[in-house]
Amino acid sequence: MRTRVKICGLSRPEDVAAAAQAGADAIGLVFYPPSPRGVSIAQAAGLLRHVPAFVSTVGLFVDPTEAEVRQVLAQCPLDVLQFHGDESPSFCRSFGRPYLKAVRVKPGLDLLQYAENYADAAGLLLDAWVAGVPGGTGQSFDWSLIPADLPLPLILAGGLDPDNVAEAIGRVQPWAVDVSGGVEREKGVKDPARIEAFMRAVATTYVG
Repeated sequence: MRTRVKICGLSRPEDVAAAAQAGADAIGLVFYPPSPRGVSIAQAAGLLRHVPAFVSTVGLFVDPTEAEVRQVLAQCPLDVLQFHGDESPSFCRSFGRPYLKAVRVKPGLDLLQYAENYADAAGLLLDAWVAGVPGGTGQSFDWSLIPADLPLPLILAGGLDPDNVAEAIGRVQPWAVDVSGGVEREKGVKDPARIEAFMRAVATTYVG
């Protein structure tokens, strides 16, 4: 099986182009103003015009209101919604789009129950738990906490970069990997060389 790749936190047209040219399956736009990678609706709409065919677009939200999501969707034709807060299953599904539910993993969290609660999600995105930070920390978590029989497609995030993504894929066997800070020169600015190195590492790693 080929591991899919989402490159998240894009804020410049040249970064969108670099991700697409390197073979990324999806790009992520962050609609969360406190994030250094956050984009406005106008910025996002401009970036989406640079996304070529067959590259999926994902919008990341953290505890938004319904009105905020609908305002984004009115101007940005996103393919998938990604929720990083405490959004309920009914809220996540209310927009008529495929959605991903992010989970900040820590000991004691029942991921199987979490997957059951969000059974209609297109996948669970597993990230590192850091107090007070909804994601994008650049930290990894203990992959042994992931149950082998997780019933939803698993998107692995949290501290991935060109040097460790092969090991992560080999150990976790995820459906997809999600990277942001691991392919940046600085926060919010992607490095084409690191994107290409990340994609090469993914492409040469076997998934059974």
